[in-house]
Amino acid sequence: SIPYLDRPPSPLEFYREWVSPNKPCIIRNAISHWPALKKWTSAYLREVVGPKVVSVAVTPNGYADAVFQDRFVMPEERQMPFMDFLDIVEKKVTSPNIFYVQKQCSNLTEEFSELVCDVQPDIPWMSEALGKKPDAVNFWLGESAAVTSLHKDHYENLYCVISGEKYFLLHPPSDRPFIPYELYQPATYQVSEDGSFQIVDEKSADKVPWIPLDPLNPNLEQYPEYAQAKPLQCTVKAGEMLYLPSLWFHHVQQSHGCIAVNYWYDMEYDLKYSYYQLVDRLTKIMGV
Repeated sequence: SIPYLDRPPSPLEFYREWVSPNKPCIIRNAISHWPALKKWTSAYLREVVGPKVVSVAVTPNGYADAVFQDRFVMPEERQMPFMDFLDIVEKKVTSPNIFYVQKQCSNLTEEFSELVCDVQPDIPWMSEALGKKPDAVNFWLGESAAVTSLHKDHYENLYCVISGEKYFLLHPPSDRPFIPYELYQPATYQVSEDGSFQIVDEKSADKVPWIPLDPLNPNLEQYPEYAQAKPLQCTVKAGEMLYLPSLWFHHVQQSHGCIAVNYWYDMEYDLKYSYYQLVDRLTKIMGV
């Protein structure tokens, strides 16, 4: 299971006990002083951000950036007033599609700058531990049907839940031999005139390596090696912070209307990275 810390650690303690050994943990009382925990109601978000046009990922099935019909399919990125998005999340307006504010590239500071004062620009003890500021701070809000497919990132990730719950399924980097990767033609969902979705290939783009497996319902006949993997599952509740180490595989679900903010710190390309590259190369050579 994922261990809990009852308080934020010192920078030295965090680096020594968690970052260096590449181990996840859930930290309580790390963001309890944030105004966002009390302020970020739907009414407040409508008042502060409401008419602003923001980027929203729209899919027919809730799976953005995922393998579907032998393609790596990215969502339609729709520009819409934030209040219209809230109408859909609150079910004041019905839609057959799934909507998720999930654009990365520091969308909190780039698109939701009105909310930055309610959180922190960085996590001070993490910034001191790593000797750097975060590369990106991201804002997440979406429907319960929106799912993040299994993948990994080259970031040290502090994932903070403001309201609702996030459900993580995690694999350590050492599970790489049991996790299938294949190359897929990248494509994007596009809405037709009748409102249906088409999958349109990005023909000039290189193929994307991605994980075709659904860890919640794995096809062990097709991917028998996955039976040897050892997933960890955890629920991150409002007011809690998950430290998700770099290169850990993760699959994410959420309660309806869950709001979260995460901080991406660039990883050190050190021995841990070299170890992962070795495991990855050996896996490919062995044809696992």
